[in-house]
Amino acid sequence: MKEPREWANAGEATCSPPAHKSVSPSPVVPGPWQDDQGRCKGGPSAASMSPELPMATISPGLASVVLVHGAFVDGSGWQAVHDLLVSDGHEVLVVQNPTITLEGDADATRRAIAAASNPVILVGHSYGGAVITAAGNGEKVRSLVYVAAYAPDAGESVETLVSRPLPPGTPAAPVLPPEDGFLTLDKDRFPSAFAADVDPARTRFMANAQVPWGLGAFSGKIAEPAWKTKPVFHLLTSDDLMVPPALQREMAQRASATITEVAASHAVMISQPEAVVQCIRNAMAV
Repeated sequence: MKEPREWANAGEATCSPPAHKSVSPSPVVPGPWQDDQGRCKGGPSAASMSPELPMATISPGLASVVLVHGAFVDGSGWQAVHDLLVSDGHEVLVVQNPTITLEGDADATRRAIAAASNPVILVGHSYGGAVITAAGNGEKVRSLVYVAAYAPDAGESVETLVSRPLPPGTPAAPVLPPEDGFLTLDKDRFPSAFAADVDPARTRFMANAQVPWGLGAFSGKIAEPAWKTKPVFHLLTSDDLMVPPALQREMAQRASATITEVAASHAVMISQPEAVVQCIRNAMAV
């Protein structure tokens, strides 16, 4: 098993972005809830497609990027990361996982992986880390990138991970008691806990627009962790008040991940998308 390696901050990463080349947009691949034009038929789209990647822009080989969001939000939080990757010329698919059950989210992610034109760099934020752990075992997945994310082992769930003892003084996430089988965050505490380094007007909207998180997703257990057989990269957010940095480090080291640490809130994909993209580029270089 490879030994974990840490970088003090995202600025130490040395991989250069691939050269951009203009290409024609690839067609939208319809999901089970879409028509043949990719329009929704009453549910969220399975993936957002970007232009196909030219052969010469990635070494050692072609790659597509699949982005998986976490709890309480949807795929729109990836927009800045998506746009940076597209500007580099990459194919990007954004999964709109419903966060009702872990297996349902893993299935949505597997559909996006199947739709990708190239081997996949699979990226998960927060609870999305559990999703990529469940969905990332296939041969098409090249590397896993955990962004302020959970990385459960076999038999574990997010529920079991958050129940583990943490250093004294670690703040608790403002999760409210479940209602009708779903969890939500306290709206008043959402901005400071989830995204303290994001514009307050945006975080207030995020708090009001949050997506309830199903208990079936929260308690869903992993059968075969993908991180045991794939190269793993972890972007550790040292100012995170949702997934404690100490827990992130423990999970990343257990997975023998290459760790990049950045001073950011849980919403690092919004506040520091360049750091997220650099971590993805590092995964592409393996």
